[in-house]
Amino acid sequence: MDKFDAIVIGSGPGGYVCAIKLAQLGVNVACVEGNASLGGTCLNVGCIPSKALLNASHNYHNSIENFSKMGIEVERPSVNWSKMLSYKDTMIKDNTKGIEYLFKKNKITLINGWASFVDNNTISVNGKNFEADHFVIASGSEATSLNDIKFDEQVIVSSTGALELKKIPEKMIVIGAGVIGLEMGSIYSRLGTEITILEFYDKVLNGMDHDISKNFKSILQKQGFKFHLSSSVSNIAKEKKGVKVTYEERESNNLNELYADVVLVATGRKPFTENLKLENIGVKINPKGQIETDKNWRTTTKNIFAIGDVTPGPMLAHKAEEEGIAVAEIIAGQAGHVNFEVIPSVVYTDPEVASVGKTENELKEEGIDIKVGKFSFMGNGRAKTVFSNSGFVKVIADSNNDRILGAHIIGPAAGDLIHEICVAMEFGASTEDLARTCHAHPTFSEAVREAALACGVGAIHS
Repeated sequence: MDKFDAIVIGSGPGGYVCAIKLAQLGVNVACVEGNASLGGTCLNVGCIPSKALLNASHNYHNSIENFSKMGIEVERPSVNWSKMLSYKDTMIKDNTKGIEYLFKKNKITLINGWASFVDNNTISVNGKNFEADHFVIASGSEATSLNDIKFDEQVIVSSTGALELKKIPEKMIVIGAGVIGLEMGSIYSRLGTEITILEFYDKVLNGMDHDISKNFKSILQKQGFKFHLSSSVSNIAKEKKGVKVTYEERESNNLNELYADVVLVATGRKPFTENLKLENIGVKINPKGQIETDKNWRTTTKNIFAIGDVTPGPMLAHKAEEEGIAVAEIIAGQAGHVNFEVIPSVVYTDPEVASVGKTENELKEEGIDIKVGKFSFMGNGRAKTVFSNSGFVKVIADSNNDRILGAHIIGPAAGDLIHEICVAMEFGASTEDLARTCHAHPTFSEAVREAALACGVGAIHS
């Protein structure tokens, strides 16, 4: 029987990062992966392929809408969809090969196959047993369906199928106005698809700051998105050509029907723990199917840890990575830590949306006396030069001590801009600290400084 100090189950962002960190700390580690390639959902059918198509569709849209404004005269380009998908696949392969290289570099043993627990020190993979002192469950998540409707990944698709459509649809219905639904909708909208969004809640990006939700919906409507909010889908039926979606307006109880070539069900994800046989080791599962852990990511079986999408909290690749590093440090006898108050979230549409910390509504509900500074990208010179001056930066601080409690951005490079505020929050900075930090001109980041100035006597350029 092969014996290791630690075995990580899953090679997604949480799993492979954890394995690498363990190896760097001198732990003899193996990683188990059942899929043909490393990287989990994120690299193979999630973060990387979707960002590749978002990039391609953005450049296509930019060439149509903005090139002539800059004096670049070209004939209207066309989309070679098969070549665009090939570009996406190349990006996946480049990234997965990168992880293979890192595994070899760090002398991590890769075990191919699906793991199941025999006992708390033993797993079985393809009929062979492997033993370890510690295990880290990082098996990720899978797409959830709606009303037990089956994905055929051709007409009724999850995000996985939406990345592999045989042709660009004329009409697409997206069920769910969350991150996945809006990102995938943006890809196809820019390629000419008519996008209709059905959402159960009364706002898009439910859970984000209300200003963000309201403003972003308006921006997407200008881009051609159609929205039916406060709507509950009751049935999805395949037709001879395309699909029919029946939904109920929650306020009036009226039933309506919509028709499209493809329907994307983007209503969320659930933990993937199939065939792990957790019942053999007494690991506690909550009603949502998530593995319960303590503050150090230990399950109810103390030598077994769980991180990422199989545990409670936001299903974010970078959250899983941070947990993976922390757990590796704990296993190696150090003190691992993750500040869950400073985990950013990003929507990679155009413009991007980014958020960190508490929303204005949450802070008011907690009874905290706050001040809010906002600055529109309309006043940012760099944003104007790239035709991307929709949106704003919003910084929220404690009125008593000026400490930054949250920030919310819609605008160009929002996913990068948010990290300046993450660093500030990690160090307990005030809005004055941010406002007194010199920012290069002309940059998008000046909008962050202006929002911080707006928490004081006022922004300069508004």
